[in-house]
Amino acid sequence: FFFSVFNRKTGEPPLINGWIPYLGKALIFRKDAFKFLLDQQKKLGDIFTVHIAGRYITFIMDPFQYVYVIRNSKQLEFHEFADKMASKTFDYPALSKGKFPDLKENLHRIYQYLQGKPLDIISDHMMKNLQDIFEWKCSQATDWETEKMYKFCCSVMFEASFVTLYGRVPAADGHKVISEIRDKFIKFDASFPYLAANIPIELLGATKKVRKELIHHFLLQNMTKWLGGSKVVQARQDIFEKYELLGDYDKAAHHFAFLWASVGNTIPATFWAMYYLLRHPEALAAVRDEIDHLLQSTGQKRGPTYNILLTREQLDNLVYLESALNESLRMCSSSMNIRISQEDFVLKLEGNQEVSLRKGDWIALYPQILHMDPEVYEDPKEYKFDRYIENGKKKTTFYKGGRKLKYFLMPFGSGISMCPGRFLAMNEMKMFLFVLLAHFDVELVENKAVRLDNSRMGLGILLPDVDIAFRYKLRS
Repeated sequence: FFFSVFNRKTGEPPLINGWIPYLGKALIFRKDAFKFLLDQQKKLGDIFTVHIAGRYITFIMDPFQYVYVIRNSKQLEFHEFADKMASKTFDYPALSKGKFPDLKENLHRIYQYLQGKPLDIISDHMMKNLQDIFEWKCSQATDWETEKMYKFCCSVMFEASFVTLYGRVPAADGHKVISEIRDKFIKFDASFPYLAANIPIELLGATKKVRKELIHHFLLQNMTKWLGGSKVVQARQDIFEKYELLGDYDKAAHHFAFLWASVGNTIPATFWAMYYLLRHPEALAAVRDEIDHLLQSTGQKRGPTYNILLTREQLDNLVYLESALNESLRMCSSSMNIRISQEDFVLKLEGNQEVSLRKGDWIALYPQILHMDPEVYEDPKEYKFDRYIENGKKKTTFYKGGRKLKYFLMPFGSGISMCPGRFLAMNEMKMFLFVLLAHFDVELVENKAVRLDNSRMGLGILLPDVDIAFRYKLRS
């Protein structure tokens, strides 16, 4: 390592510069950020700065210090960075430009449709749509049906989310139209890590053409044909209409970005939840028991012709389902929580520690380190489906070094950058697993280990490195 100690000011953390101009430590970080950060922590302690592709990123590794970063939202900003990245990735003009006064705030206000009573309405629609899609699938499955698991999760979750948010496509074969959009989406999504890393889209093969085709699906003349869309999408449309400087293509690009935000991480997270359940028969049995018990106690029959209704309370009380889902999120999420210093200032931390930051410096939390900390989670590499249960209730107290942690599971970011759709995402994944296990017998066909593909490290839920075959048939 080359430490550039020469131009560090007092109070600034040690700098790991790397020897390749501009790139710094980008390549080694991209290869395995988790291992790289742990190695630096052992050498340099809990706070250090890494030069990555022209940026100086200060990592705070101690989870007890997270709260000091999160609460300083005035000096440590996130939205402008997110807006710049999203506008480049999804091809709409940046919101922070003065051309669109209050657009950012207005769009943010709409997230109220993803909480409280409106969340119940959208969740009910999602549950119905999931059941319709599963029913359509079983009408084709008389005996054991074999499919690839990631492809299956992608097909069901994409269509159910699309119909729930944007409405039904009234074409004779609506499934086919949505499948075509989904196939393009998958192609675009494969390039997402490169776009997020600021690589020009022109260098990414057909990605630019695919993005343009996807955005065209969301032009107003196409969206008005779709039936029964959600209030959240309708409210977004109404807001866009108030901004004359926002072109038709720009509005469509915003709708496409919202679709990506809705399913880009939920699909792989659903895959991992299903994969780990099928790999662990005792977990599968416990979750299925809980589901069957709920159906019996509410007098509901299972089977594709019956419509299951679930209240939010009932969903929330499925403690084994939630714990199993949280455990898979702990193991597969790899988001980096970024904040950007708005001015030269001194960040005060616990234990009289201080970090001098310059305007434009990046601060990063990397929760995967916390999720895999053996002091917090015993045997962190092992899947334990009941890790978040204590005496039959949800477990929310975790400790490190004998001290209770405020933050122990962070798959959805933190503070101002926390995913506004997290409640809907959790509901969707629970409902997918509920319908699957209520109606079907499911088992793995292949006995191969599926590993995490690290190409999205820092960007959310990691994808599987391979797909795996499973089979399903109607439960007798």
